[in-house]
Amino acid sequence: MSDVKAAPPVTGAKHAAGGTANYLDERTSIGAFTKFIARKVFPDHWSFMLGEIALYSFVVLLLSGVILTAFFVPSIEPVVYDGSLATMQGIEMSKAFESTLRMSFEVPGGLLMRQIHHWAALIFAASILTHMARIFFTGAFRKPRELNWLVGFTLMILSLAAGFTGYSLPDDVLSGNGLRIIDGVIRSMPILGSYISYGLFGGEFPGEDLIPRLFTAHVLLVPALILGLIALHLFLVFLQKHTQYPGGGRTDKNVVGFPLFPVYTAKAGGFFFVVFGVIALLGATLQINPVWNYGPYDPSIISAGTQPDWYMLFIDGALRIMPGNLEYVIGGYTLSLNILIPGVVVPGLFFGALALYPWIEAWATGDRGERHILDRPRNAPVRTALGVAAITFYVVLVLEGSNDIVANLFRLSINDLTIMFRIAVFVLPVLAFILTKRIAMGLQRKDRELVLHGHETGRIVRFDDGEYIEVHEPLNDQERWVRVSYTALKPREPAPELNVHGVRRKGYRWDRFKAALSRFYFEDRVEPVTPAELEEAQDHRAPVAESEAPRPEVEKSTTS
Repeated sequence: MSDVKAAPPVTGAKHAAGGTANYLDERTSIGAFTKFIARKVFPDHWSFMLGEIALYSFVVLLLSGVILTAFFVPSIEPVVYDGSLATMQGIEMSKAFESTLRMSFEVPGGLLMRQIHHWAALIFAASILTHMARIFFTGAFRKPRELNWLVGFTLMILSLAAGFTGYSLPDDVLSGNGLRIIDGVIRSMPILGSYISYGLFGGEFPGEDLIPRLFTAHVLLVPALILGLIALHLFLVFLQKHTQYPGGGRTDKNVVGFPLFPVYTAKAGGFFFVVFGVIALLGATLQINPVWNYGPYDPSIISAGTQPDWYMLFIDGALRIMPGNLEYVIGGYTLSLNILIPGVVVPGLFFGALALYPWIEAWATGDRGERHILDRPRNAPVRTALGVAAITFYVVLVLEGSNDIVANLFRLSINDLTIMFRIAVFVLPVLAFILTKRIAMGLQRKDRELVLHGHETGRIVRFDDGEYIEVHEPLNDQERWVRVSYTALKPREPAPELNVHGVRRKGYRWDRFKAALSRFYFEDRVEPVTPAELEEAQDHRAPVAESEAPRPEVEKSTTS
């Protein structure tokens, strides 16, 4: 009798699934593409999940937004409230505000959906900013990923636009005052400002067209742009090799990690529910944006102690920190520099420099090669210091945007606080830059010392000649690789001032400027340990290793 067992019969479901897959593959060749995607390798590091948090919070935004859209009325038409909230009975308000109250207190689960939507918006913006910070500090924006950096930057701007347009829809006092500030910023633009404001609001502020226009932008235009850019971002990630942190066996020509399927597919599915659960918990337990406490928008009412959401607070802080006496009348037109500079010029320069930074750094440093291995922030001290200085600048403006709350909380003079912040906005970023650069350089020197001498063990050895020395434990290959696998670029020198004919070369001053920028980045640097230096250090440690063999004449002791 044969030992060969018959194959189990193919069930109808398996046959149907296999037949469908084969049908599609024969007509679309999707099998090869699916196989390529499933085998795509991604490195494994917790910081790469910041982008996933942004993606999953956006999914939560879409799901909760669909529910809210069914009940919100985007109209500024006045009505008299007669709903279930007693404190608002008989008050005239817009249909937008009335539908927000009805959604919050009369629709089952409406308030939970509102709060989930609002928390998801805050986390979406925060995760994008944090993700961008991780990319900046590790140098993941370098060639060939400059375009993906620009895509991510645009997503960040759209996240702010999505948050602001949604925040303004309820037509309450807080959001109305925010729109009034934006109207003032727009009107501060010379010549075009008043025309832009009139067209945007459909007349004089507040107009009757803004809420419907904001609603269209919030539920259709901005989400469509975000979805398109997310798709482009993911396509570029798949098209290019994924960046990875330095380590043993990791080079610019490979990727060390796990395949998309089944490892990352399972992890991504589980992580989505974690993000969704955290947002739902925040929405269920922590109240946010209680518009019924503010009331419907009235241009004559200003609410003290309130600020916009954190991602717009820096603009409010910039407006507050600016002296208010910088208005000039030129040719019958009022030029309000006290609004134009903090509301338009400062954000424009800040975000413009951020968007173009990959090209700025490549131009200033001359580093135009492909980079797939990420930098440790300490190994790029100037870039890291610039990033910390920018964050410090942002934090000072945020604190100034809350100066009334800070003054009330600590019983300080709000005028003294403003003067202090006016000084701090210039001084603290410079101090942050200097301190961060020094810390990064110190960490680099510590890494160099560790590679050459190893970890301290606390064991003291005495040689035969009476000399005492501490025994150091050498680093393993992985630890050593992380600390030596970077390139310390050198400042580039300008070409000679005079050409072969003794005539001053055209463009010499420009070359000197670029050389000065290069020195700014690379003049202070710590060279990585070379193989020759490592071999010399190992030869120096050899007698110590031999001395550890048990011999009667060698005394060992342990430090306390």
